[in-house]
Amino acid sequence: MTPFPSVSKAPIVGVGATAARALTAEFARHNASTSALLIGADQASLTVACAVEALLPGDTLTLVAGERSTADLLRDHIAGLGSWIADRVRVVDALDEAQPADVVILGEPVTGTAQEVRVLLDKLGKYLNDGAVITLATPAVPGRTGGAAAELFRQSALFGVGSDLVVRNSPPLRVHRLRFTPADPKVAATLAPAYRPSSVPVTRGMHIDSNGVAAGGIALGLALLARAARPKSKLWLVPALAAGPVAAFFRDPEREVPTDPAAVVAAADGKVLSVERMTDSRFGDGEFLRIAVFLSVLDVHVNRVPVAGRVADYFVEDGGYANAMTAAAEHNVAAYTVLDTEHGTVVVAQRTGLIARRIVQRTPVGTLVARGERMGLIRFGSRTDVYLPADRAEPLVTVGEKVVGGASVIARWL
Repeated sequence: MTPFPSVSKAPIVGVGATAARALTAEFARHNASTSALLIGADQASLTVACAVEALLPGDTLTLVAGERSTADLLRDHIAGLGSWIADRVRVVDALDEAQPADVVILGEPVTGTAQEVRVLLDKLGKYLNDGAVITLATPAVPGRTGGAAAELFRQSALFGVGSDLVVRNSPPLRVHRLRFTPADPKVAATLAPAYRPSSVPVTRGMHIDSNGVAAGGIALGLALLARAARPKSKLWLVPALAAGPVAAFFRDPEREVPTDPAAVVAAADGKVLSVERMTDSRFGDGEFLRIAVFLSVLDVHVNRVPVAGRVADYFVEDGGYANAMTAAAEHNVAAYTVLDTEHGTVVVAQRTGLIARRIVQRTPVGTLVARGERMGLIRFGSRTDVYLPADRAEPLVTVGEKVVGGASVIARWL
């Protein structure tokens, strides 16, 4: 067994800028005072640079040197960054000298077998505060750490497992976020929306969801095949010209989330279909205020979390594919994300429509989510409903009004 963080003799896999940002995202999103422990640090590491950049007043960061560095080299590097950084970053000679932290980051990808990963997670347990998160990366390509290790993560981290595929790394990595003890839903109110590498930046304010990159790539691939099969035909122009609009459907713009702590934001772009009070025994005995929004094929289809909280449950119910604007859509296939919040139970329902046949949800049970954070998407025309405790919320929108996901205030906590 080699020192932390690599648990086998496999070659060390490099961590690029996107993967480094994904590894440190959980630390970066905390606006309250937070402690982080970065194991496997290197003075030239992009992961260290991202962790240092994320520091806020009141934060602390502890570094443990990896195989390509020493504690003395790290201390010299941190000292050279100035007193503000040096006062908040501590370098220890060995992991045993570190104190438990709110976020534990493995700076180098784990390349061991599932059994070696189990031993590693057991050893790291004593360095976790209550509700703490471990973030680590494994190679995305088949190898010694693959499906078996991923299954181990799901079995071990009972209070939240999330992962992001980072294609823009050589080789690609999968970044995992693991929580072994329950988190306090109140902490979610202090978080910024999580960084999601599933969105590929096009400009400063516009991203394309990875689903759009794949769909556009498939369309271009079909165009190349058609051109090769029938070089004299213009048929290849059909998929070639469709690639741009298909990718644009998955656009994911940056949004300015309201700072008012009492604001409930729209979960999707579109037109308000209904604002009504109702009961639903699946979510509790009380009355709910439900605000339904219809998304046309021209709207942004990335969904966002309306309020801060902890994902308590997620389930999918089968049904039909009726037009999302009709009453029959109540019985369409739908995915329900149930949130524990300071104000009670809040539910986001992602419903399919006449054209929409695929729902993507990226916030696993146990995850803490910030208001306005990306939570998934629905492909093509669809509907998104937000359920709020009726005695705790006041609606601020009317039927027919256009709303913008993550930015428009649809209700206010009383």
